[in-house]
Amino acid sequence: MRLQADTNPMHMLQVEVTRLKDENRDLRDEIALLHSSIRALSALQDLIERLSPSTHILTLLDDLLASVLMVVGASAGSLLLVDDDTGELVFAVVHGPARERLTGYRLPRGKGIAGWVAANRRPQVVHDVHTDPQFSPLVDETFDFQTRSLAALPLLDGDRVLGVIEALNKGSDRDFTQVDHDLLRVVAQLAAAALVRAETVTSTSPAEASAKP
Repeated sequence: MRLQADTNPMHMLQVEVTRLKDENRDLRDEIALLHSSIRALSALQDLIERLSPSTHILTLLDDLLASVLMVVGASAGSLLLVDDDTGELVFAVVHGPARERLTGYRLPRGKGIAGWVAANRRPQVVHDVHTDPQFSPLVDETFDFQTRSLAALPLLDGDRVLGVIEALNKGSDRDFTQVDHDLLRVVAQLAAAALVRAETVTSTSPAEASAKP
């Protein structure tokens, strides 16, 4: 018993050192996340300052998506626009390995998590898509891609749905956070505002406006 009592203080010290190391690591992660968020907001501000009547809407949307994917640490993402005539979601901007093949692909109305987000006007953050009943493997199977996790938000103009923005597969198998969601929401609002402006100037639907040279 004497030996056990003598070793207890050392054990307690080791436990405390371990706890402090964990707290320090968490703090470093939070600081890194804060710096990333600041860089994202700065990049978005730069994009806003560049916005003019001559700005090509597709280029702007591409830059917006690229900026937010870099900050949230997603390896792929897309911005889909609603075709008012068919109700389909059109992959207008794509980042990731399927970029060239997937751009222009049409997702049937209501199909997959993106379709659910568009139909319900509500965001979705899914940490494991294979456990979500709304997930459809159609795109993965068609384009030889593997979706693990995603965050999807609607692009809204009042009650009208213009499209959906998606971030896919956060790095290091981490989960999408509330900060990621907030950044994506800001980008979704900016993208929606840009689409409405383009629609007003060209008198076309968002999907048509994004396709104009």
